[in-house]
Order: sequence, then C-alpha cells, then structure tokens
Amino acid sequence: MWCDNCLLILPLRAGAIAWAVAIFLYSLGGGLFLLEYGQYLFFNYPEWQIYGGIGMGIMGVAAITIGALSVRSYVFARAMQFIWPFVIVVSAIRAIIMIVELERGKDNIQWECDNGATLYWESAAKNYSTSPAMPTEICIIGVNGTNTAFIVGLLIDLVFQIYMFFLVWRFCVRTVKYSGMKGPYGNGYYA
Repeated sequence: MWCDNCLLILPLRAGAIAWAVAIFLYSLGGGLFLLEYGQYLFFNYPEWQIYGGIGMGIMGVAAITIGALSVRSYVFARAMQFIWPFVIVVSAIRAIIMIVELERGKDNIQWECDNGATLYWESAAKNYSTSPAMPTEICIIGVNGTNTAFIVGLLIDLVFQIYMFFLVWRFCVRTVKYSGMKGPYGNGYYA
C-alpha cells in the first residue's frame, strides 16, 4: 500500500509551492551575492559569474515550478520532474568545485582580509572590478568560518533541491492517481 502523505512536511501542492519560493529566494540572494562579491572569493575570471549564473538558473527553474504547481498543470509539473535531476547534478558539481576553489584560495582571502578588505593583488593586476567593496563580514567571520558557511549552505541547497524534486514527483503521481479515479462524472456510475 502506498502512503500518499509520507515525507511531506506541508500539504503537497501548497507546501511544494512554499518550498519552491524558498529555493527561489535563497537562489536569488546567493546568485546576486556571487555576481557582486565573487571576485573576492574566487580568483579565476569568469568563475564567480558562472556560479552566480547557475544560482540564477536554479531561481528560474524554481519560478517555473511555482507556476506549474500554481495552475495545477500536469504537463508543466512533469517537465519540472524531468528538469530537477539535471539541476541537482549541476548544483552538486558546482558545490564540489566551489568548495575545492574556496579551499585553494584560502590564503588569498586571508591576504584580502589582512590588507584592509582589498582585492587580491593578482586579481587587481588583471583589472577585476572593485566597485562593490569586499564585505567586511567575511573578514569578521574569518576564512574558516566563511568556508564552513559556504559548505553548509551548499549542502542545504542540495537537500532542498532533492526534496523539491520529490515534491514535484509526488504531485505528478497524485495527479495521475486522482485523474484515474471513478466518480459521478466521466467514467463513473452516471456514465
């Protein structure tokens, strides 16, 4: 016997919409943070823009998922059920690369903090933008704290995305199950 409400934290459709809104909001914040301040944490030119762009892409997939669940569209929900595994794989690869690059650039980030939160000298020589100043919170927390925050944030992001995939899959299964039920209309006893 299949359990319709197993592993559901909130009611299915409304809960899935709320979950997608949470993913939308933190992906927006994380993507904008990386696009604005990424040059202080990652030291190869397009790297922080790629990571920020992936965050914005995840935000877009979450927005489409919100729309698909809002209109109760099986076709759009099924498309999102197909897309979320790819998003999860790309996010996992991004998380691994970001963690490795943060670990590799620890000394450079520490140099930035020790020198008045300025851009690392090699990055400055390559004319990377310094228009938004480095957030002083990174230096207050420290390099190890920043690395830990990124690692925990990236792992939570992956867990949220896996659960979002589960919710979309559950919605599709429930939609198929209920559309096949007999009732007073269509294929029911009045037909």
